[in-house]
Amino acid sequence: MEILIRPDAQAATDLVVQLLNARLVAKPDLVLGCATGRTMERLYGQLARLHAETGLDFSQCKTFNLDEYVGLAADDPRSYHAYMHEHLFRHVNIQPENTFLPAGMAADLKQEATDYEGRIAAVGGIDVQLLGLGESGHIGFNEPLSSLMSRTRDKALTPTTRAQNAEFFDNNPDNVPPRALTMGVGTILEAREIIMLVLGANKANMLANATEGPITAMISATALQLHANCKVIVDEAAAEKLQGQAYYRWIFDNEPEWQAFHHDNTQ
Repeated sequence: MEILIRPDAQAATDLVVQLLNARLVAKPDLVLGCATGRTMERLYGQLARLHAETGLDFSQCKTFNLDEYVGLAADDPRSYHAYMHEHLFRHVNIQPENTFLPAGMAADLKQEATDYEGRIAAVGGIDVQLLGLGESGHIGFNEPLSSLMSRTRDKALTPTTRAQNAEFFDNNPDNVPPRALTMGVGTILEAREIIMLVLGANKANMLANATEGPITAMISATALQLHANCKVIVDEAAAEKLQGQAYYRWIFDNEPEWQAFHHDNTQ
């Protein structure tokens, strides 16, 4: 795991955009694991702008989303299908048949989960998995006590998670669906590269627990410590509680692999 601290939310997002731009240019048929939420909106907006301004090509790219609410149809404006269409898919030249999300309206959720794993395997696995960090330390909807070897499945959501997502449901946690289909922790860890973007002071305590604390099923994000190619990119506000801040800054300033990213080209 590498932790990279940038001065603010824009600079942190810019670095992720630069990384994704480099990955797509190097491998046009990239298999990208997508996350949702407020943290990702700015990121997807910048990718869309790069497509418009530089021709960043998504035509061969395939995407797999982490999760979807159980009981929401793909055309429901609160669904993650709709979110991805609104914030990324409709703005770039990705082929609709190359975008995959779990089906929240599936009659047999266990079969849908099995089929989703099969679709990921059929394309050779995920090259780059994007992640945010939930307030309870979850990645995807892998709530506390999710097995660190778990696979795609339906999962009950905690009150904390439902409250965190209430803004998309008329600010009423009771309107948030109580269950979701989610990639498992084990599924996520099979991605060849993981990039987690964490922004804001409200994530500072959980970020420190997830990256510097013990590995525990109570905080599914701690499993990322086991991944050989995981980058955690954060702003100063989110980094406030990290014990290793000085070292993480030294890494970005001195390691050769990061020299090319010191000058932001995404503005």
